[in-house]
Amino acid sequence: MNRKFWISFAVMFVMAMLLGMVIHGMLLHDEYGKLGSLMRSETESQKLFGLMIVAHVLMALGFTWIYVKGKEARPWLGQGFRYGLAVAVMMTIPTYLIYYVVMPFPSDLVAQQIVFDSLGFIAMGIVLAWLNR
Repeated sequence: MNRKFWISFAVMFVMAMLLGMVIHGMLLHDEYGKLGSLMRSETESQKLFGLMIVAHVLMALGFTWIYVKGKEARPWLGQGFRYGLAVAVMMTIPTYLIYYVVMPFPSDLVAQQIVFDSLGFIAMGIVLAWLNR
C-alpha cells in the first residue's frame, strides 16, 4: 500500500463523513425526527460518535482497497461510476431494503436513503478513480 493508496483512503474517509453529514444530518434530518423513539436522540448519538468514525474508517478503507486491487486500464470516469454503482447495488440498496422489512421506516424515507446514498457512492467512486488514474 503506497502513498497514493493512503491519500485515496483519506479522501474517501473525508468524503464519506461529509456525505453522511449532508445526507443524513441535513437532508434527511427532519424525516428521522418524525420517527420518534425508533432513532436515538442526538445526545445519545453524540455519545456513540466514535463508532461512527470507526465505521467510516472501515468503509473508506474497504472502498479504496477493493478499487485499487481491481481497477483496470480503462477510462477512469466510467470505471469510477461503475464502481460506485456496483457498491451501491451490493451494499446500499440491499441494506436499506432489509431495514425497511424489519423496521417500520416509511417507504419514502427508504427511497430517499437509497437514492442519496447511491449517488454518494457513485460520486466517491468517480473521485477515487480520478485519484488513481
